[in-house]
Amino acid sequence: MLEALKPDDYLPLVKAALAEDIGSGDATTLALVPGDSFAMAVMVARDPLVMAGVDLALAAFQEVDERVEFGIEIFDGQLGGLGQALLRVQGPTRALLTAERTALNFVQRLAGVATLTARFVEQVAGTGAQILDTRKTTPGWRALEKYAVACGGGTNHRVGLYDRVMIKDNHLAALDGDIAKAVALAREASPELKIEVEADTVEQARAAAEAGADIVLLDNMSCEQIREA
Repeated sequence: MLEALKPDDYLPLVKAALAEDIGSGDATTLALVPGDSFAMAVMVARDPLVMAGVDLALAAFQEVDERVEFGIEIFDGQLGGLGQALLRVQGPTRALLTAERTALNFVQRLAGVATLTARFVEQVAGTGAQILDTRKTTPGWRALEKYAVACGGGTNHRVGLYDRVMIKDNHLAALDGDIAKAVALAREASPELKIEVEADTVEQARAAAEAGADIVLLDNMSCEQIREA
């Protein structure tokens, strides 16, 4: 079951995004739209997608004006078809116009990650393979982008440097390439963590397995090398 985002994961970013966009005020909306005007808006899918980012979109509107009400048509992790309504918001027109772009930015980014992940997941369906993510995330967005991967049916790899030992080529270079020593040192220092070793060659993969690594990452190998490993 998809684990829900916590407000602490996204509210600071939503507030920062709104401050970045609004600055001293939405000059156009304040000039053109009466303060007592109310409206309703619908977010619609322009392409088939896997939804992600609903909570962030709603938070964006409600941070601008808490009177904004909403109805969710497609929840995170669900499929949305071309032209399908994703969510509906109603409230002060100024708030809807001011928060619109920030809300859309969050949904477009996160639904994009979820949708692309789902395509890869579909490609390996029935093989037993899982699609994992990485730490190569947008700075400040890691929890959100990893959540979007999960929305798309992917599997989260380690979250950061703290929740798994991952021995990479640069670590091995500091130990003259001694994989067995690296695994032993890591096991001694962090016995509670799984140990993963990045292998660039079949020989390194075998050495990592023999050293007792829990996971071996086959890095930039050809299909033939992967089969051999």
